Amino acid sequence: MCLLCPSPRVASSPSGSAPWSARRAFLLAAGASAAAPVWAQVDVGSASSLRKLVPAETLEKSAAQQYQQMLEQARAKRALAPDGHPQLQRLHAIAKRLIPFASTWNERARQWRWEVNLIGSQQINAFCMPGGKIAFYTGILDQLKLTEDETAMVMGHEMAHALREHARERIAKTQGTNLALRLGSQLLGLGDLGNAAASLGGQLLSLQFSRSDESEADLVGLELAARGGYDPSAAVSLWNKMGNATGSKQGGLAFLSTHPSGPARIRELEQNVPRVRGLYEAARRKG
Repeated sequence: MCLLCPSPRVASSPSGSAPWSARRAFLLAAGASAAAPVWAQVDVGSASSLRKLVPAETLEKSAAQQYQQMLEQARAKRALAPDGHPQLQRLHAIAKRLIPFASTWNERARQWRWEVNLIGSQQINAFCMPGGKIAFYTGILDQLKLTEDETAMVMGHEMAHALREHARERIAKTQGTNLALRLGSQLLGLGDLGNAAASLGGQLLSLQFSRSDESEADLVGLELAARGGYDPSAAVSLWNKMGNATGSKQGGLAFLSTHPSGPARIRELEQNVPRVRGLYEAARRKG
């Protein structure tokens, strides 16, 4: 199925609490017709050069392996959404509109084999691993009652973490420091950090991003979603919902523990919404 071909909108689904049959994961392909580079409307500066110490191919391969293991575990529990699940179709439709703009932020994204999957779980969580491996849990959609625009903001934010290679940078910083302590004055070798990247594949989902990383992901995700035709104001309503959910005892708060909401975060988004509104309006005019 081509995700860059027009498709009808899908209505939001009923609760994903019922068990699902095991089905093959849906593969998304970002075609060669990705959008031409354009000047960004948000200002996030240059990506950290430290990430270059970790081979991208090694980390992406490790991420793909962990992602497949996660899908197999979900499939064994009958918790992996089938291709025809309405919520999954909705996620596919959103991804199809965002992926063409990904290579503007990272040329490697043209080579990524994008995937989007939905897992039945009460956890409030979603992520995009290096190489474009996206997963949503039904909890974040159902418990927060996300609109389509808000869901696009979550997806854009998570895609931005992968595009800005925050995991690659985190590994370079943490493992690089540890290696430096062990090697003393010796120069760090790519082989050492490459091995670290491969061995840390199982920890990619638990990496803690910095506040700077989160701010970058907020703004890059905001622009991605706006270019895809999603209302940028939804970023503010999304994080208001996140803030309200922080005190809830229902479900897991994995997403909120690593993506804390707060007035400063919301203010920054409010300041940047006007910068991308023209992109949103232009996308809506194009249909």
